[in-house]
Amino acid sequence: MRNKSSFRPALRPALNAVALACAVLAAGCSVSPTYQRPSTPAPAAFKELQGWSPAAPADALERGPWWDLFGDPLLSQLASQVEVSNQNVAAAVAAYAQARALVAQQRAALFPTVSLSGSGTRSGTRGGGGSASVDTNGNIVGGSGGGSVGNNYRLSIGGSWEPDVWGRLRAGVNAARASAEASAADLASARLSAQGELVLDYLSLRSIDAQREILNTTIAAYERELKITTNRFDVGIVPHSDVYQAQTQLSTARADELGLRSQRAQLEHAIAVLVGKAPADFALSPAPWNTVVPAVPVGVPSTLLQRRPDIAAAERAVAAANEQIGIARSAYFPDIGLSASYGTAATTVGDLFNASAAAWSFGLSAAQTLFNAGATRAAVDSARAQQERYAALYRQTVLAAFADVENQLSATQVLAQQQDLRRQASEAADKVEQQITNRYKAGQVSYTEVVQAQITALSARRTLVQVQADRQTTAIALIQSLGGGWHTP
Repeated sequence: MRNKSSFRPALRPALNAVALACAVLAAGCSVSPTYQRPSTPAPAAFKELQGWSPAAPADALERGPWWDLFGDPLLSQLASQVEVSNQNVAAAVAAYAQARALVAQQRAALFPTVSLSGSGTRSGTRGGGGSASVDTNGNIVGGSGGGSVGNNYRLSIGGSWEPDVWGRLRAGVNAARASAEASAADLASARLSAQGELVLDYLSLRSIDAQREILNTTIAAYERELKITTNRFDVGIVPHSDVYQAQTQLSTARADELGLRSQRAQLEHAIAVLVGKAPADFALSPAPWNTVVPAVPVGVPSTLLQRRPDIAAAERAVAAANEQIGIARSAYFPDIGLSASYGTAATTVGDLFNASAAAWSFGLSAAQTLFNAGATRAAVDSARAQQERYAALYRQTVLAAFADVENQLSATQVLAQQQDLRRQASEAADKVEQQITNRYKAGQVSYTEVVQAQITALSARRTLVQVQADRQTTAIALIQSLGGGWHTP
């Protein structure tokens, strides 16, 4: 048996030809249009920010989780679980991993494909009698029937490559990469949405705890009022209608408390799902409500384009669509392919490595569509229209983001003023309730006036709590509108 190095010269011409062709063809060109980010409006400042500046430092949202700004340790603990336990976020993570795998798959098309194959067969014919013998290779020969059995072994290595002469494959890689970046932004959007929903649900639950505390205090007061009114009726001081009104007030307050209890349970169940737990295995005990409203740094509108993941995803979709135009244009040019193989065939395994049994081949192929009734042009027009569509969607996303921030800035200022007014109204209503109650005990007014004063006072207290909750809700919405803690490098 000859040494394998003895027949390497037989393969060298093919390898040299392949290397030369690769060097020439790899220098190809690109048919994708030069990508430019679509232009968008760029106002110098937000309209609703004039005359109002938050006290928080400009980098407050970049130093850590934004929900820490609300100063609730339990909230921070729950929000940190969203990224690892929320199933919507897990699905977005898997989608991003898939997008990255598609990039690797597209990139692999830029390189040659090499394959190794081998086979061994034993076949023959058998005659109808006569003598037979076995030769030195183990084959059965002879016999009056002329039958014979033989072995056949083959071993070959081959490769094929489609050089990216027109940039079609590179455009596919770029499109896949842009799609992966869009998927990363979608992941950030899913994470921000889930975290924002959890913070909103948690703070809403705490505001309900505060309202329930108000109602429980009111119910206790109404129970005392009912007892006093009943005693006054028993001695003939007040009519029976006063007792009925007191009972009505008490029953209504109890019913309202039950309604709040139902709302709290629904929020608790929603929080359980957001942190990846079954509602039956999750509970939040009542706790004091921290009504802090963080001052959110806003910055200039141009930074919004770098902070919001939905804007980043929309822009990357435009980039991916731009590469699709190049892929469609490449159909105007011929498909070029290279192939090469080297192999041996023999009747014994030992002869497979004999240079005299070796054979090699090298091929160059090209195919060009001469007529397809305008299908290629239609594909290019379709890809260009798709790119224009995504560009319009990107601009619309930017405009909607600007409007979203403006809305939250306006609501932030209005609610801050409303809270002061609602607090004044609540304090005044409490004083009126106390004065009317004292006058009723002195027999100066009817119980109907007491009821009206109690209704007004309770409504003012609950409205104040609602305004405080709305301020926190608006702060959450503003943080989300600004992209949360997500930012591009």
